[in-house]
Amino acid sequence: MKNTVILFLLAPLFLFANTTKTPSKIKEVTVYLNGAQITRTASCLLQEGSNEVVFTGLSHKIDGSSIQISGLGAVSILSIAYNINYLEKSESNPKIKEWENRIEELEHEISLLKNTIAGLEEEEKVINSNRNVNGEGQMLDLERIKQISAYYRERITKIKNEIFKTNLNINKIKLEINDLQQQLAEANNASETPQGEITITFDAPISTNLNATLSYLVKDAGWVPNYDIKSNGLNAPLSMAYKGNVYQNTGQDWKDVKISLSTGNPNYNISKPTVEAHYLNFVSAYHKRKVTTTAKKGYAFNPNVKKVVGTVTDESGAPLPGVSILVKGTSIGTTSDFDGNYSLDVPSGKELVYSYIGMHMQELPIYSSIMNVRMEEDAQHLDEVVVTGYSTASVERTLSGRVAGVSIRGASNVSNNPQPLYIIDGIPVDGFVDGDLDENEIQDIEVLKGSNASAIYGTRGANGVVVITTKKSQMHEGATKTEFAIKKPYTIMANGDITAIEVNTFKIPAAYEYFAAPVLNENVYLTASFKDWEKHQLLPGEANIYFEGAYAGKTVIDPYTTKKEMILSLGIEPNITVTRQQERNFKSRPFVGSNRILDRSYVLEVKNNKNTSINLKLMDRIPKSQNKEIKVDDIITHNATYDESKGLLTWNMAMEPKSVQKTNFSFQVKFPKERHISL
Repeated sequence: MKNTVILFLLAPLFLFANTTKTPSKIKEVTVYLNGAQITRTASCLLQEGSNEVVFTGLSHKIDGSSIQISGLGAVSILSIAYNINYLEKSESNPKIKEWENRIEELEHEISLLKNTIAGLEEEEKVINSNRNVNGEGQMLDLERIKQISAYYRERITKIKNEIFKTNLNINKIKLEINDLQQQLAEANNASETPQGEITITFDAPISTNLNATLSYLVKDAGWVPNYDIKSNGLNAPLSMAYKGNVYQNTGQDWKDVKISLSTGNPNYNISKPTVEAHYLNFVSAYHKRKVTTTAKKGYAFNPNVKKVVGTVTDESGAPLPGVSILVKGTSIGTTSDFDGNYSLDVPSGKELVYSYIGMHMQELPIYSSIMNVRMEEDAQHLDEVVVTGYSTASVERTLSGRVAGVSIRGASNVSNNPQPLYIIDGIPVDGFVDGDLDENEIQDIEVLKGSNASAIYGTRGANGVVVITTKKSQMHEGATKTEFAIKKPYTIMANGDITAIEVNTFKIPAAYEYFAAPVLNENVYLTASFKDWEKHQLLPGEANIYFEGAYAGKTVIDPYTTKKEMILSLGIEPNITVTRQQERNFKSRPFVGSNRILDRSYVLEVKNNKNTSINLKLMDRIPKSQNKEIKVDDIITHNATYDESKGLLTWNMAMEPKSVQKTNFSFQVKFPKERHISL
């Protein structure tokens, strides 16, 4: 009975005798676009039987379901558990001891300097107490007095100067001590980071020394592609430096480790979707299905971005004003301006939501400080947009003639409705209809209704007044992933800061030309185009452009929107100008039967103000009909290359220095006069 009791009391000792805390070392890290896989190595001595091993000093942001262990041999695993230890303190900042030692050295140095000052002050006292001795015992001649006086003056001056300089050194050292003491105080007061621990119970058939490899996934880490693209001139190849900006905030520094950058992302759900039948039924006239275009794979959140700028356009490339851009999950947002441009501070949030009536909503990760977005038309719901007439006495303003994706229309907008009065640049225009004024010319539209209109324009404004102001000037990418193994080891601190890692550098043959599309804006761009970009596994990311040794600006590399060639803009060339003019005639009202005919003619003028010859690609377009009742005829393209399937016009111009070239094109549009078109 006594033996039984003794064994019972000793049972806990036997139970926990083989529990050991084991440190481990990071061997390598695979960094994904969002997250990272950590691989650690550890060595521990296992006794025969059950052994509980706690791997300590790990990140507190481990995905517990991702833990794997290899190198077991004959050893088996009985259980694995991941916990966060909030009580055990992390290792001290390695700099603390260094700072403390330095403070001690500096204080020792101050003591030595103070001893120097004390010695100099004693010497000064001796000189002052002995300078009258010789005068009491004997008479001194004038020359001797001069010699003694000169000595006293010279030596006292040197003593005082040396004391002054020594005090300056002491003050300087005290400032350094003060800075070090502030760093110590900050480090000592810093909040402790919780420690992750993985507890594994091993079953060893015999005593063995286990050399294990431990791997797991962590969050709050990733990398963002970044590029430096340089060109030394118009006949030089492009030099592209492909970089990865790596960040991590996992609570543990990655010190001198092997890094691999992966273009993939670990995903918790990779099951394929199932397509089921879709049944139609009647719904409310106001029912709207939320349509969202989600981000393509490869766009990764970039935590380094604090401000986003960009341009929003429609499918034709025309700027979209009034697009709502919102940081998802917040009230932080803005709208695009007249030229489709926007700027938004993004101090928090990971996605931007772009919405516009009549267009598919888009949600994109904040992957770059430049995010240009092309909205796609939602034809199903465009017809549901209703613009109500003059029902309230108020003033509404909109830019570029658009109200939520629907063009401002003229006299025949709503059949049987009286026509409002149109004021264009201060001049009343009778019989104004849709298409009389090129939309690109409109700077501002103001709609006056009810009593506001009548008060200003009398009875002529009874049906409402549309005040239009025109512009007075023109304004201008294994099976599912690729990894880059980095040869040089890196240290990535767990503070969220960016560490730039160079992935590779390429020399790419490029073709240079100037490009202009005045139908969109009148800037002239120097471009460089290149092929076979797919073999470099490029991903969407920012690119810094350098041309002829100077920084030209920043653009975005986006292989997901690139087809055959990748074209980079190297900057705007102010010494080449392009203008696009359309003749307008308010008096001409051609009708043929029940159809209305609109003639459009444009003149394009290019001026090369440079002292060198240039090659310029000039593009414009002729509208394409999507309805059999709308016919586009009498197309005259002159010397342009015409893509009939898309309606695109292209001129390749070789221009001499200080020269001017003009070209033109025209077309005619015929449509039922009671209908309206988006010309």
